[in-house]
Amino acid sequence: MIISIGQAVSDYLFDVFVLKFDFWLAFGIVAQLLFTARFLVQWLASEREGNSVMPLSFWYFSMGGGLMTLIYGIVRREPIIIMGQALAMVIYTRNLILIFRNRRRKSGSGEAP
Repeated sequence: MIISIGQAVSDYLFDVFVLKFDFWLAFGIVAQLLFTARFLVQWLASEREGNSVMPLSFWYFSMGGGLMTLIYGIVRREPIIIMGQALAMVIYTRNLILIFRNRRRKSGSGEAP
């Protein structure tokens, strides 16, 4: 029983990651790694500050990974990925707009950014 389950899992992983490997699978993996990197960046920045913070690089990794994942979803015709990432891209863009607007406002008033 355990051996047959192990063999089934092994066959599945071989099918998904070896037999179906192509440019778009590699692209999707890189997209997911970029997207995941944002959590590492946020965690390290928070540890450094001793407080929960969202560094600018978090939003850049979000945009890069999200855009690549959206492209992957469009090419692979994955409606769930398309819907999720399209909305997320709006949120990431809005956050960057707010960050840069706030920085511009602070620099215009003579405050340190």
